[in-house]
Parts: sequence; structure tokens; C-alpha cells
Amino acid sequence: MNVGGDWIIPGLCGMGLHFQMDGFRLIYLAIAVLMWSVSGIFSREYMVHYKNRGRYYSFFWATFLATAGVFLSADFYTTFIFFEIMSFTSYVWVAFDERTESLKAAETYLAVAVIGGMVMLMGLFLLENLCGTLAFDAVAERAQRILAEGSESQHRQLYVAGGLLLLGFGAKAGCFPLHIWLPKAHPVAPAPASALLSGILTKAGVFGVIIVSCRMFRADRMWGLLIASLGFITMFSGALLALFSVNLKRTLACSSVSQIGFILTGIGMSCLLRAAGESGGLAVRGAFLHMVNHSLFKLVLFLCAAAVFMNLHQLELNDIRGFGRKKPLLLFCFLMGALGIGGMPLWSGYVSKTLLHEGIVEYKNVAGQPAFWQMAEWLFLISGGMTVAYMLKLFVALFVDRHPVRQAEFEAMSASYMRKESGAALAVAAVLLPLMGMTAHMSMDRLADLGQGFFGPAEHGHLVHYFSFGNLKGGLISLGIGIALYLLLVRRWMMGVDGKIADRGGSPGLYYRELWPSWFDLENLLYRPLLQVALPGIGGAVCGFVDRYLIAAAVTVFLAVSAVLCRAMDQMADGWIRLARESTHSQLPRAVDKTRENAGAEGCLRALKGRIGVEKKQMAEKIFRLEERIRSNGRLVEESFSFGLMLFAIGLCLTLGYLLVGFLRHS
Repeated sequence: MNVGGDWIIPGLCGMGLHFQMDGFRLIYLAIAVLMWSVSGIFSREYMVHYKNRGRYYSFFWATFLATAGVFLSADFYTTFIFFEIMSFTSYVWVAFDERTESLKAAETYLAVAVIGGMVMLMGLFLLENLCGTLAFDAVAERAQRILAEGSESQHRQLYVAGGLLLLGFGAKAGCFPLHIWLPKAHPVAPAPASALLSGILTKAGVFGVIIVSCRMFRADRMWGLLIASLGFITMFSGALLALFSVNLKRTLACSSVSQIGFILTGIGMSCLLRAAGESGGLAVRGAFLHMVNHSLFKLVLFLCAAAVFMNLHQLELNDIRGFGRKKPLLLFCFLMGALGIGGMPLWSGYVSKTLLHEGIVEYKNVAGQPAFWQMAEWLFLISGGMTVAYMLKLFVALFVDRHPVRQAEFEAMSASYMRKESGAALAVAAVLLPLMGMTAHMSMDRLADLGQGFFGPAEHGHLVHYFSFGNLKGGLISLGIGIALYLLLVRRWMMGVDGKIADRGGSPGLYYRELWPSWFDLENLLYRPLLQVALPGIGGAVCGFVDRYLIAAAVTVFLAVSAVLCRAMDQMADGWIRLARESTHSQLPRAVDKTRENAGAEGCLRALKGRIGVEKKQMAEKIFRLEERIRSNGRLVEESFSFGLMLFAIGLCLTLGYLLVGFLRHS
């Protein structure tokens, strides 16, 4: 039903579902429709050689509905329901081709999603207990009241609940240190699905981070420092991983980690600015617009990667270098995405990064630690420069370098590497990036006006002159850093000479070296040992301590008594059965029973009469009587066995109940 602009479905999933529409939700619903439409058109060509296309499309559209449910949700319960559905339906994308590496990456993706979801659920329990509701607006109001007037215990509970929610949403967003699934999942998932995983499913996680940060803790300085710090670390670490990567889709996946860091930085700066008495409007608008931009960047770039993979079935830069030569449409689309994400003036990414930079500068001017925030500003600019460097590396590898062996084969594909409808859909998405950047005040400012209310009260402040010298200076510094990193780091250090591969002129060919140490993997270095070795070991040690010193004796006595009682009852039951057989339920042989049960034995005895001696006949009768006794005992065991099982089950339930009560008392 519709209540005041909200849509409520009472009773569904127990607590009912609550949806709402506003400017932010409308924009992201439109972006979801655009991304699924373009990816769906491209998937028709990309998936044509796959056997399980029906499965892919089923989960393709199921994930769309779940994602739309997340962005339209108006309370944490509805968000959680659709968030978990989205995680499980998108899992199929990662495991789609069922190769070993795909299943391993899907295992990582599912583990992060499930653990994040369970942690989020614990946060919802605490939050509902503290606030009495899970509706976004009501939780925000009560959280502000607790922060202003609540007790220390309430403060602590609110921060714990917020931290648990942040961990759950941050895992899906790709926030450091929970980013481990992105570099593993994207290279193995179908490229159109990777565009959605990176472009919009990560924004579902950011959606939750916005609710927690900009509504519950919107003017809390410590929370703002936490989010901003996570943003800076995520932004830099993702860019570093992308710079070292020599796999096209892995580079784009690590780039997604970095760009999520830019968005988190804007969210954190908005909290800090509000805590300092400022409106935080520039940071809010920058974070929102960079969300929109990143969705479009990754739609374009991952579909360009799809065009490469569906022709070559390769993603390593050394295998695909030179593929884009003499392919002007692919060059145009990739260049639009690269210039946009690199922050080139006149492209949309420059606008959102300028606003984020201005938010940092604004807080630097009002904060009491100008030196610290000066370093933070430079970290922002260097991360932007690293973005330029790794995108320049990809562009040169695809469109400037020549393959030492297969270049002629690559150029022969120029007329048939992509269908017209796929190229048209990709071109439409790519054109949006310069178009939005060149009409920043007409398009992007209006989008920001429409969407910033979702972040809580924040005023625009003043009209930003995007192409003034002060704003251009920050963008040009990042561009300069990026070009320098590419020339000095990528071309001189990250590339080596391979004497085994000669180019057409006969000289040794350059190749991209994999320099990132394989052992430096956060999942294998930290998470797997922690979850598979350390925690079970600690848990076993704790349980052993408790069992040894607190309840071992009681449990032992209880088990012994239970065993004796159950054995006595079992023996008593057998005795009752024997007594009944000898008295009221006597099974003495009768004519009819003997005919039915011992027909075989009597027949044999009659056949033997006159043919064997007396002694042999007596021996045969003993054998047949022994057989009858064995059968009788077998029936007795069979009839009492189920009763014994029942008693065992009762004893086991009592034992488990006693252990549970003892554990609850000691905890």
C-alpha cells in the first residue's frame, strides 16, 4: 500500500517491506536500468557461445530486481533482505563457467558476502534494540538524540551497531581491507556481469555506508575520521594494485577499489565538515557525482574489455597488446572511459574529483591540523595520478603497442570484432562522459541538486567554477604525476626485454612484467589462516579450558548416569517383551503358525523320513530347532531396537540441553 509517498508491503518476510522514492533513488534506479539495458544488449553477442545462457539471463534479471530493491528500500530490514538476495544471485555470475579459478573466486566472493551479511544482521539486532525501529529516518533521529543526550552505554551500543553495519556494507562496496573479492571475481566473471558488479553492485554497499555515516553519524568527528581514513587507504591501495596488474580486467577491478576510496573520502569529509560547523555540501556533491560517474566509467571500460575477450579469450596485456589498432570505435569508447576516470578536464570525472578535492581543502582550512590534511590532500592527488598512469598503461598496450607475433591477425578482425548493436550501445554510454563534463552546470549540478538530499541536510554553499585556475591546478597536478609515473615507473621498471620474442624488425620485444609478489595476497596471508586455523584453534582452546575446569565433571557424571539409566530402561524393555512372550503373548507353536512359519523345516523332515538313520534325523531336528530359536531372537532384537534408539535420542537431547544451560549460565 502507498502511505505518504512510501510503499509498504505489510507482513511480507515477517516484518514487511518498506520502499521509498526520492531524487537519489530515482537517479540510481535510472542508472540501473541504463546499465542493465546496455549490458543486456552486449550480452547477446558475448554469451552466444556459452551453453548455460538461460542460467546467466535468469540470474542477470534476478540481480537487477534485487539491486533495485536495495536502492528503493526505506528501512534496514528491507535493505538487508534484498542485499542478501543480490549477493546470492550475483554469485552465479562469478562461478558461471565453473572453471577451477572461477569456483575459487566465487568461494571468496560468497564468503565475504555471507560473513558481511551475518555481521550486518548482528548490527541490525543491536540497532533495533537500541532505537526500537529500523526505518532510516527514525533511526537517524534517535541516533542523533542518543549522541547528544544519551548515556555512555547507549553511545557504546550505537557505535558497535554502526561498526557492524559498516563492516557488512563495506564488504560489498569493496572497502579496504574487505576488498579482496573484487580482484578475484572480476577477471573470471563474464565481462558484462563484471560491468554490473563493479559499476552498481558496489554502490549498493556505498548506499548502506551513506545511511550509516550521513544520517546516523552525520556530524560525528570520530566517525568522519574513520570513514575518511578508510577512504584514503582504499583509494591509494587500489590504485597501487591496479598499477602493478598486467591483466586487463584485474586492473579495472583494482581501479574500482580505488574509486570506491574516492567516494568514501567524500562521505568521511562530509561528516568532518558538519562536525566543524560547515555544511559539507561540496564533499556530499562530490561523493554522489563520483558514484554516478564511476558506474558509467566501469560500464564503458568493462564492455571494452568484453570486446577484447570475446575475440581473443585472453586478458593478459602481453597477449592482447595491439588488439585495438585500426578499431576506431573501440578506441573512442575506451578513450572516453579512460579520460573520464583519469579526471581529464571537460570529462565528467574531472567535475566530481574537483568537488572531492575542494571538500578536503575546505576542511584543511578549518581543521586544527593543517599539516596532516595537507598530506591527505597530496595523497588524494597522487592517487589520482596513479589512476592516470594505469589507464595510460592499458591504453598504450591496447592501441599503441604492436603484438610481436599476432598483429596482422588482430588487424584482420577490424571489420568483425563487434556487432553493430553492441557497438551502438557501448557508444551511447561512452558519449555520456564528455557530454556531462562539458555541460557540468546544466547536467551534473542538477543531478547533484536532485540527489544530495539523501545524504542529510547539506547546502551547496556556492557555485563552483570548475575551470578556474585554482580548480584546474589540482587536476593538472594529478595528470602530471600520472604521466611521470607511467614514463619512469611503468615503461622503465615494470617492462622488461624478452629475447625469445622478436618483433617484425628482429629486435627483442618489450613485455609487461608481473612484479607484484604472489605471496602478498591478503586473503591467503591473513583471512584464510585467521578463519581456518587461528579462530578454530582459539575456540577449541577456550572450549577445552571451560570443559576442563568448569563443567567437565558435571558432564561426565551426567553422561554416565544417562548411560546407566538408558541401559537399564533398555534391559527392562527386553524383560517386558520376554515376559509378555511367555505369558499373555505366548508364541507357542500352533498348527496354523507351524504351517506358515516352519513349512520348510517340516517339509524337509518329512522328505528325510525313511531315507536317513535315527541319529541323523535327530541331528537334523536339532539344527532346525536352532534355526527357529535364532529367528525368534532376531525378531526380539528387531522389535526392541527401535525402542533403544528412541531412548538414545532422549538421552542425547537431555545431554545437549544440559550443555546449553551450562554454557548460558557461564556466559
